[in-house]
Amino acid sequence: MGAEISRRQFLGTAAAGGFAAASGAIRAGQEPPAAPAPPPRPRCIVDSHVHLKHGDAARTEYTADEIVHVMDKVGIAKSVVFAMSTTTQRSIDMAEKAVSKFPDRLIPYVYALPHYERPAIKEIQAALSGRLFRGVKIHAGECTLAEYVIDPVLALAGRYRAPCLVDCKGDHAAARRMAKAFPGTTLIIAHMGRYLATDGRLLDQFIGLAAECDNVLLDVSGVVLVEKIPEAVRTIGAKRLVWGTDGPHPKPDTVAFARTELDKVRQLDLGEDDKDNLLGRTILELLRLQ
Repeated sequence: MGAEISRRQFLGTAAAGGFAAASGAIRAGQEPPAAPAPPPRPRCIVDSHVHLKHGDAARTEYTADEIVHVMDKVGIAKSVVFAMSTTTQRSIDMAEKAVSKFPDRLIPYVYALPHYERPAIKEIQAALSGRLFRGVKIHAGECTLAEYVIDPVLALAGRYRAPCLVDCKGDHAAARRMAKAFPGTTLIIAHMGRYLATDGRLLDQFIGLAAECDNVLLDVSGVVLVEKIPEAVRTIGAKRLVWGTDGPHPKPDTVAFARTELDKVRQLDLGEDDKDNLLGRTILELLRLQ
């Protein structure tokens, strides 16, 4: 019995020995052993702006396999996908086909291409009512933002709690009118106002619009004035911004393009919680997927 010691005595002896060893190392002028680095925090990265079909001159298309290949290489868990430069019905068909192949990776938006001669409301409503489609894509390059065309789409999206990703091509007045007229509809302003904008004052206007209207969020894809992103976080909070690539893009290659867009945010002087929101948490909560 005398040769035995209790577990508490053993731990106490070991702790004392460790302390003595560390103290001896310090007295000898040596640094104590560094504590192991904490493991990297897990982060669900979501690309909220991906094209199955682009709006470029060539109307470039990408398959679901190509998109998921980029996601796997870069570490993107999920992507919001849509097709544009086509009819609303074909956009629905393309998105449904893509999502059927990767239902756990791809999230579909329906493309709204209404016209005063050819309403698309029934097609959009059918897509949203089926619960597969989570949002609506609107692009001022192909669809006027005038109230007699776009307002029925915004009203419908509000009824289905489907956010509208709107590329308003820098038209602040149109964005403000839509936000004020439809406070129950969430508007995600693509590119913080304009794609590749170099006018900081224009981006400031859209940050101000988001500060004024709670239903406005900002998408940071295609933002080259990256210093405006932390400014927006300070003004409206990271829960009001979403990250996206506006990809795929072939230069320098699809994977490098997406990785560069991701690093653009990772390297910002933002807290980890803000980056979590910006890189995935905000859009997942908005789409009721988290």
